[in-house]
Amino acid sequence: MESMVGIKDVARQAGVSVGTVSNVINRPDLVSEETRTRVQSVINKLGYIRSESARQLRAGASRIVALLVLDMGNPFFVDVAKGAERAARQSGLGVMVCNSAQSTSEEVEYLSLFAEQRVRGVLVTPADPTGRSLDALRRQRIPYVLVDRVSADAAACSVSVDDVVGGRLAAQHLIAAGHTSLVYVGGPRDLPQVRDRRAGALAALQEAGLPPEALTEISADRLDVSAGRDAGARLLGLAPRPTAVFCANDLLALGVLQAVFAARISVPEQMAIVGYDDIEFAAAAAVPLTSVRQPAVAMGRLAAEMLMEETSGDSEAHEHRQVVLQPELVVRGSSLTPR
Repeated sequence: MESMVGIKDVARQAGVSVGTVSNVINRPDLVSEETRTRVQSVINKLGYIRSESARQLRAGASRIVALLVLDMGNPFFVDVAKGAERAARQSGLGVMVCNSAQSTSEEVEYLSLFAEQRVRGVLVTPADPTGRSLDALRRQRIPYVLVDRVSADAAACSVSVDDVVGGRLAAQHLIAAGHTSLVYVGGPRDLPQVRDRRAGALAALQEAGLPPEALTEISADRLDVSAGRDAGARLLGLAPRPTAVFCANDLLALGVLQAVFAARISVPEQMAIVGYDDIEFAAAAAVPLTSVRQPAVAMGRLAAEMLMEETSGDSEAHEHRQVVLQPELVVRGSSLTPR
C-alpha cells in the first residue's frame, strides 16, 4: 500500500522549505505569487491533503461541530441539520451528523466518541431523558447546545419549540371543527416532546369544557410511518370509531393516513387527522396533511450560532440562554370538513 503524501514530500519536490509549504496552505499572503503557484501545483500533482488532527493540535481548536439527532429518517431532523450546517459553514466550520436512533446506549457511545475526538462542540437532541449521557461532554468541558429540548438546569444553551402550545393549537382546531372527542397517537412516553404535545391537547379540551376522558391515547414505541400504521389499525378497532386524530409527529400521521385509506375511510369526512412538524411530505400526502409547523431550519441555525458564540470568544463570559420558539398551525385538507 502506498504511503500517505506528507508536507515534506511537497517541500522536497517544490524545492522549498516545509515552512514555506505551510505558509502557502495557511498564510498564502506571506508567500510570493510565483512560489505559491509552484507549491500549489505540486500539492495538486501529489494529491496532498493536510492533516486536520495535526492542525488541530497546533491551533488548539477543532473545526468540527457534532450534531446528534434522534432519527435521521425523520425529515424534521434533516431540516435541523440544514440550518446548523449553513450557520457553521459561514464560520468556516464543518458539521458531523450522527443518529442515535432513539437509543440511549448509542447516544452514550457517540458522545464519548465526540469527547475523544475533541470536537469544537456538540448539538444534541438527547435520547436519555435524565441527561446523564451528557456527562462525557461535561467531564471534558466540551460545550453543547440542546436542540428541540429545554435545558432543565440552565447549565447549557438550548433551542426548542413550545410543544404545549403546539398541542393546544392542534386540539383547538379539531374542537372548533365540531369534534368532541380526540385520539392522540403519541410516541415513547419518556420523550418530553410527546408528553408536552399531549398536555397541550388536554389543555384545549379543558378550555372547551370537555373532560380529560375526551382524549384517548394510543402510544407507539417509535415515531415513524410503520408505527403510525400500527397505531392506525388499533384506532380503527376502537368503538365508537374516532372522528378526529392528533399525532405526535407527521410520520405517525402519514402512517395513520395509510391505515385509514386501506380501510376505505374517507379523510376528512369520516376522520380528521392532524400531524406535527410540517415536514415536506405533509403537503404532498394523498390528502394534504394539516400539521403544526416547527421552525426546524431556524432551530438548527440558532443552536449552531449559540454554540459558536460560546466557543469562539471568552467562554467564561458566555451566558447560557434557553430560546423557545413558537409553533404555527398549517391547515390543509386532512382536517378541513367541519362536523
